[in-house]
Parts: sequence; C-alpha cells; structure tokens
Amino acid sequence: MKDSVAEEHLYLEFSHQYRDSIFPLHTSISLFLLSYCDCKLFRIFLVPTGENVDDQFVTKNLLGDLEVRLISRCQLPAVVQSCCLPAVVVKDGKFCRAGLSVVLRHIIQKTYEADPSKKDVLELLGFKKTCLKACAEVSQWTRLCEISIPLAVERFLTTSPEHCQTIPPDILQLERKLGEPVRVHNDDKIRRQKLQQQKAGAEAAESVLGKEATGEGKAVEMHEHPIPSLELSIAFSRLLVQEVSDAVNREAPHIRRTKTSDLPVLDHVFAEGLYFTLADIVLLPCIHQFLVSSKKQGKNLLTLPLISRWYQRVQEVPGVKKAAGKCNMELLQLPELMSAPEEELHDCFSVPDEIEEEKEDSHFIGGPRPTMTKLMENGIQAKFSPHPCPNWTLDWTNLPSAVSPGEGKMSRDRALRKQQQLNNLVAAVTKLAKPGDVIVDFCSGGGHVGIVLAHMMPSCQVVLIENKELSLIRAKDRSDELGLNNIWFIQANLDYFNGTFNIGVALHACGVATDMVIEHCIKARAAFVISPCCYGFIQNTVKFKYPLSHQFKEILSYKEHMILCRFADQTAVQLPPERRLIGKQCMGLVDLDRAWAAEERNYSVQVISMEPESCSPKNNMFVGIPT
Repeated sequence: MKDSVAEEHLYLEFSHQYRDSIFPLHTSISLFLLSYCDCKLFRIFLVPTGENVDDQFVTKNLLGDLEVRLISRCQLPAVVQSCCLPAVVVKDGKFCRAGLSVVLRHIIQKTYEADPSKKDVLELLGFKKTCLKACAEVSQWTRLCEISIPLAVERFLTTSPEHCQTIPPDILQLERKLGEPVRVHNDDKIRRQKLQQQKAGAEAAESVLGKEATGEGKAVEMHEHPIPSLELSIAFSRLLVQEVSDAVNREAPHIRRTKTSDLPVLDHVFAEGLYFTLADIVLLPCIHQFLVSSKKQGKNLLTLPLISRWYQRVQEVPGVKKAAGKCNMELLQLPELMSAPEEELHDCFSVPDEIEEEKEDSHFIGGPRPTMTKLMENGIQAKFSPHPCPNWTLDWTNLPSAVSPGEGKMSRDRALRKQQQLNNLVAAVTKLAKPGDVIVDFCSGGGHVGIVLAHMMPSCQVVLIENKELSLIRAKDRSDELGLNNIWFIQANLDYFNGTFNIGVALHACGVATDMVIEHCIKARAAFVISPCCYGFIQNTVKFKYPLSHQFKEILSYKEHMILCRFADQTAVQLPPERRLIGKQCMGLVDLDRAWAAEERNYSVQVISMEPESCSPKNNMFVGIPT
C-alpha cells in the first residue's frame, strides 16, 4: 500500500445473519467487493441495528480474512450519523461518502490507486468509468441494482414459503433486461464480426451435411462443446487480458457492405452487456441468496433461464469463486436451462398500462400556447412575488478569494453572474437562519453556495451534499484554504442523507432534482431556498408524477405539462425576446405547480425572479417556509 493513502473508516450496517450472508444485503455486497479486490485499505466497522450482538459470532463466522470491529450507532462520527449506511469517512475527517454505489466505486478507485497493477479492478467501473454512477433517483438501472433487487430479495427471504408463490417483479425485470439487445461502444464492428462468425458456422454445417449425404469419407463428428459465441470470446479475452484472434477481427467485403439494420444483435454475457462490471458484483450476492432459497423451496427456475445462465457465467470470472469462498458463499451449480417459450414469459414481463401510456405521452410535438391558454381559461397564470431585497449584495471585494466563485476557474463574466445568483440565495437564507441552525446545500457542486454560507454564518453548521466526487473535493480544498470548521461534505445521492436540518438550499438543481430537494425539506419540516434548472429534464419517476398539484392535475395531462417543461428551457439569451418571454412564462407555470404542491403540505411558498434577471436564463427562485 502506498504511504500516501490515508486510513479511511468503512461503516456497514448489521441486522442479522441468514445462511451465508450478512444482512442487510448492502453489507454482504460491500464485503464481497472487498474480498474480490483483496482490499485491506479500510478499517471496517459493523453497526448493529439491535442491542445484543455477539462480537465473536460476528467476527469469526462471516468475515473471512477481513478484520472487523463492532460499533454502536451513537459512537459513529456525527457526519456519518446523518447518512444511511454503508458510509466511508476519513479518520477524524468531515468528508463522508454514503450509499452503496458511491461507496463501492470508492473502494474500487482506492484499490487501484494503492496498487495500479490491479487494472482488472478498475475495469469494474466499465466504459468511461460510469458503471452505477448515475443516481438511483433518475437511473432505472442503478435503482434496480442498488435498491430494488436487494430489497426484493430481503423481502423474499423473510416471507414464509406458503405466502411466497411468485417470483418478485424486480427479479423478473432483471431477467427481461438480460434478454434485451446489448449496446456497447463500437458495437457496429462487433456485430459485423458476429455476422461473419454466424456465416462461417452455417457454411461449416452445410459442408458437414453435404459430406454425410454423399457418403464421402467417415461421418464427421460434431463438437461435443459448441464453439463459444463471439460475445463470450470478447468478454473473457478482456478478463484474461488476451486479444481476440485476427481471424475474428478481419471482415470479409460482403460483411462490410451489410446494412447496420441487418446486423445481428449482441447478447448479454454479463449484467451490463459484454463486460464484467460492478453491476455483476452487486447482483451476485442478491441473486445467490434468491436462488438458494428458491432451490430449497423446490421452485421451478425455468422462467429465469437468463439469470441462471448469468449466475453460472459469473462464477467463471477469475477471482469470483475465491472471493465467494472468503465470504462463505457456497455458490450453486445449476443445470443448463432452456429458454421458456415467449408466450409463457409474456405475463411475467408485461408492462403496466399506465407506464405504456406514459411512454407514448413522452413523445409529442406542438407548442406551448394551447396549454397556456387552457390554464388561462381556468384562471391560472404565472405569477411572481416581489423580491424582498433586490439590491442586497455581499461585499465581494473584501471577502477572501477562496469564497468567490471565480476561484473555481470560471470566466470573469460568468463569475460575476454567479456572484449575483449567490447574492439572491444568501440574502434569502440570511433572513431565515438563526444561530445553531443546520443548513444543507443540496446538489452543491463545487460548493459556491455552501462555502459562502459557512463563511458568512459561522454560528450555523453547513452540509454540502453532492454526487460528483471531483466537485466535492474542489469544494473541500476551498474550505480547507479558508479554515472553515462549521462545514461537512457528503458525497451521496439525496436519498442517503437522513440528518435533521433547518434550511435546505440549492442553486440550479437540475430537472427532477429540484422536486427531490423540496421533498427532502418538507419531510424535515425545513425551510427552503431553491433555484430550479433544466426544466426539459423533468419527467415522471418512481417518486414524482407530474403535474404535482391538485389544481394542475385537474386541468393538464402529463403530456401537456411536459410541453410546458420543454419550453421552459427556451430562455437562452441568444433566442428572440418573444421566445424568451414565453420560456419565462412556462418556467413560472411549472414552478407555480411546484409551489402549490408544497402549499398543499402546509408550506408558504413564494416564486421570485432573481435580481438582476440577467444573472441567469434560469432566474426563478423558491422561498418556502413551513406554516
């Protein structure tokens, strides 16, 4: 291990043991990755959810060669107590990483930094190092791997067999995902190679049949084991650091001339396609427990041929069986399963009608005027409250340079606009805050809002929450330069923060993130000061169905609301004035729906235009106070 690698503490929740796994499954997944990476860089703590846990029992039976200590929740660092586990924090530090995907990605990166020869570990992050990087709130795939399947398996294992007749829907969704065509970087070239392989195989089969029919020579025996598919060859050549043979790489002229639409699709080898990634690491302990329980209950797995095949294939990856052994996972050997007829699977994989309608509704054409007219006929127009302090400004010239957004290496003009935006948010927060308050800067990015607040309000505790690691590290560097002691940094998705707070702020929270921040504040009964952004990215999610307020729901359909959202993004300074005005009105209507939805939950909300309006094309700002 490199001397420069600081010791970090990894905190994992422990509720109980079931067979060969620690629960919750997020803990088993974390321990499995540590074993697979052979990573000893972290000091590991188990945090029991109950009171009476036998220290020796936990340590001896479940953890292989990992050294693990028990710690009660009240002994956790304060910043970790504000987060859902798993969580990682530098010893005695204020920088915390929380949530399964964030923690696992960090383990991988630290393992590679300490030993750059472990390139196979770094490859777990996938193409462009983005595997499970998108947050679960907006990525269906991350949500399925990180949240839905672990929870579904935990429920499946705790339900009595007589009440557990069906396969969990999330498991069936994974089966369907494994049957979808694979899309990978440079897949056109790989699909042409597959076509060439298929044609070569067909020609060889015709040759064998021809010789048998004419009786020439001895009957040619077919291979006992079929030639592996191109996908398997590519996947395992990468795992074993081998090159696919030149014979496979060369394309015949007629193959090169084939239209892309006529090329064969690529089949899944692993969860995300052709390559073994972190998604496979996350899914293996979950699917393993599901299959073990299903086998004990005598369940028929014929409806899950792709998952069963995937489960067998993952075991062939170098290092997987060794890691499983360390974690006391006794991997099953399943018989080869034939795919069930498509009509048998149709009921399992059918999509609910409302989702189908939503998909159809998401594709539309047309302008915003009919929708705006419809609202106007019902007495609804965009309305903005007067700015409470339009001329208020920070004394930027006398503030330390690390407080200024210009420190983030942006242009002078952009830094000025950012200062103007901050003037608006800081003015609103200053009116709301009192000594001892906890202020959370959601979607904090490089910390432009949070660092100003921490510097200007030393009697308040400021928490920066951001999913992007590099942005948060830049914010931490600026904070260290200023010597701030009232600030924490949490790299996590919003759902993994569960601390109490008094005021939530967000500058240009993108799309649905604005509604997630408002929801977080409402649950905490906290005031909020939020500037929305990227209205065009708003769409229905697991948590949010648009429109949000009862008034808008009674008038607009989802499709009509989406028209407003798309045109609310038409406010760029390069656009004609009339078009920008329509965009501003659409912004006001979308935000009015949000404000009314919050007021339905006992909040007083004002929608204000920031001053000057030229500080940003997205210049709306909410100020919400619980009543």
